[in-house]
Amino acid sequence: MTTSDVTTTEMAAIAIRPLDVDDVGDVLKLGQRVYDLTVKPYTSWSLTAVATHLDGEGASCWVARAADGRLAGFVLGSVGFDQRRDWGNLEWIATDPAFRGQGIAARLVTACCRGLETAGVRAVVTDVESRNEASAGLMRRSGFEAGATVTLFVREVADIAPGG
Repeated sequence: MTTSDVTTTEMAAIAIRPLDVDDVGDVLKLGQRVYDLTVKPYTSWSLTAVATHLDGEGASCWVARAADGRLAGFVLGSVGFDQRRDWGNLEWIATDPAFRGQGIAARLVTACCRGLETAGVRAVVTDVESRNEASAGLMRRSGFEAGATVTLFVREVADIAPGG
């Protein structure tokens, strides 16, 4: 299915609602399809990542479902970032490629941020992989501003010489 296969009527019928246990399998599968699981930070995408958010205190996790039940997208957010309990973390977001370009991700960001605000956070943080221009644009349009830039340096264990 392509974006052109999704009609205007179908888009109008996309419902945003809280994630529940019945959504977990579809959320996991969509993440496996759209994230490059060989690249950090996506290497940590797992059933545990989804379940931890679903079961977390103050979680703000949402799904977008088409009228026919198809999962159009999801967002997983939680209260707390590093040691800051007054910050929320919008950690995972994805939209099925068949539904992209229709504003679903923006609706999911809004729902997540509102849920985190209701839970009492003072700020919501998120991170975007530097090559992911679409997500960076989404976050800017959603009111996020670029903060600290962090470069993830990785040294594979196989590259470490014994004794060094």
